[in-house]
Amino acid sequence: MLKSLYIENFTVFPKANLQFGKNLNVMIGENGTGKSHVLKAAYTAIAVSAARGKTVGTDEPTKDQLQRDLAAKLQGVFHPDGIGRLVRRHVGNGKCLLKYEFDSTRLNLTFTFSTKVKTEVTVTKMPTGRVEKLPIFLPTHELLTIYPGFVSLYETTQLPFEETFRDTCILLGAPLARGAREANIKRLLIPIEKAMGGIVVLERDRFYINMPPNGKMEMHLVAEGWRKLATVARLIATGSLLDKGYLFWDEPEANLNPRIIKLVARTILDLCEHGIQVFVATHSLFLLRELHILQKHEFAGLDTRYFGLHNSDVGVLQGPNMEDVGDIAALDEDLEQSDRYIDTEMGLR
Repeated sequence: MLKSLYIENFTVFPKANLQFGKNLNVMIGENGTGKSHVLKAAYTAIAVSAARGKTVGTDEPTKDQLQRDLAAKLQGVFHPDGIGRLVRRHVGNGKCLLKYEFDSTRLNLTFTFSTKVKTEVTVTKMPTGRVEKLPIFLPTHELLTIYPGFVSLYETTQLPFEETFRDTCILLGAPLARGAREANIKRLLIPIEKAMGGIVVLERDRFYINMPPNGKMEMHLVAEGWRKLATVARLIATGSLLDKGYLFWDEPEANLNPRIIKLVARTILDLCEHGIQVFVATHSLFLLRELHILQKHEFAGLDTRYFGLHNSDVGVLQGPNMEDVGDIAALDEDLEQSDRYIDTEMGLR
């Protein structure tokens, strides 16, 4: 579990110390406040740690190699002209610091980079262990329709996609999980497959939804809301979203109607209950309220933190409740419109 992330002079943040909940973490803010950047910064370090465990085996990582891996991942995930461009813009040369603390101190990591160096980072706190499971990053765009051939094309061609697309597509192509975990997988999948009216299948490098008795439907013919749910369903079915993993989901409500958002909220909390630490970036009042309602009535035991990201000197406000995030203009606009609508219907305006 990622316990905290301290960032200094990183993109739009002069300084922030984010203390994460064990289960659910929700970033709330207007456009340009850095919600996605927090998710990507956390994802980068965890992905590098987990990938090293897959490729290096039992050998201890060298500092030089870890620094190269972190620099390459920052470049791939954020796509700047150089990683020095991720340093917060202000007069003079700047230096960025990122400090990660986990429930296991063996995973703790600190590194820096500056505007003077485009392609290098300096690790000042070396981890002595590795994250066991690859994290998952779900971007605002669904991935199942771009999946065919995407990974091989990404590896051989300069594509204008962030590396999170490639990472998640690799996990989407993993084989279905078997054995003792099948019961938990089935319980998570039942409500999603019921809502979609079918199951996700991968055949000849293409995804379909099999909807008995009507047969298979090509994924690109399915509504985008169902495609997003189908992505989650596939990752659950492969075991990638199960047992002490990490999920980073950028604006899960994007292009979804309220009915599907309700199911997404329940799926997020179900995953949290099964040991996944979930990080969500959103500015949807509907999603926030649905998460709040479900937690009050069905998921009260989850450890949750809300983060309000502000462009002003307020910076980041955080706490266990939605009320702790301060005034978010995007949310206030929704509330104000509701008041105007009610007044209009009552003839007050």
